[in-house]
Amino acid sequence: MPHSAPDFRRRSQLTELMDEPCTRDQLRACLRDLARTNRMTFAYRPVLQWLDAFLESVRYSLPAHAEPLRILDVASGYGDGLRRIERWAMARRIPVELIGLDLNPDTAVIAAEASPAASRIQWVCADIFQYTPPRPIHLVVSSLFTHHLAEDEIVRFLLWMEEHAELGWFINDLSRAAIPYHFFRLFAKLVRLHPFVQHDGPVSIARSFVPDDWRRMCTAAGFENSEIQIQSFKPGRLCVSRRKPMLS
Repeated sequence: MPHSAPDFRRRSQLTELMDEPCTRDQLRACLRDLARTNRMTFAYRPVLQWLDAFLESVRYSLPAHAEPLRILDVASGYGDGLRRIERWAMARRIPVELIGLDLNPDTAVIAAEASPAASRIQWVCADIFQYTPPRPIHLVVSSLFTHHLAEDEIVRFLLWMEEHAELGWFINDLSRAAIPYHFFRLFAKLVRLHPFVQHDGPVSIARSFVPDDWRRMCTAAGFENSEIQIQSFKPGRLCVSRRKPMLS
């Protein structure tokens, strides 16, 4: 873990242990503790609130027998976020088709193992920039993904989502700031998270973005400020989203 706090005015170039080769057992233990952290820090709340708002906005626009809502989760990791979306849909009796996409083949296996037998989520191993959805995707979501990318890759990701997400997209990531950085360092030690998570959590915060960064990248991708929403959620989340106008 870094011994001194970074300069939060600039994005850190530190690397994360999870980005290095490790065994499947190490990865499983790390991902399990990340999911544990997500539950304790209400990390699913931003995307679930966005989905609720989306559902309300289209409630009277969709035909009575509309096809299932297809949602793609990019860099789905342990799959806990997508499983939470599956429960959200079941509680609202919304038919969905859910795809979890991850670059690491071990991660896809681990996510499938962690899912209930009744789950219908499809777990796919692929590079997002080489992936072509088998059927049109309505919504694209991602969590804790974009801070792993360089800015030009994020612009490319924004363009990919704009091309493939018919109704909208949602990025759930971290906010680069001192308070969440120091809070997580203490929190990770107190609850004895996996050593990878203790190291990578603060590094992830230091590698993340601030609103001005997102405005710059969204502009580079061709978006007007009015077409995107940048919103903070406590503790330490910064989310970027777009809901496309419904076509009549």
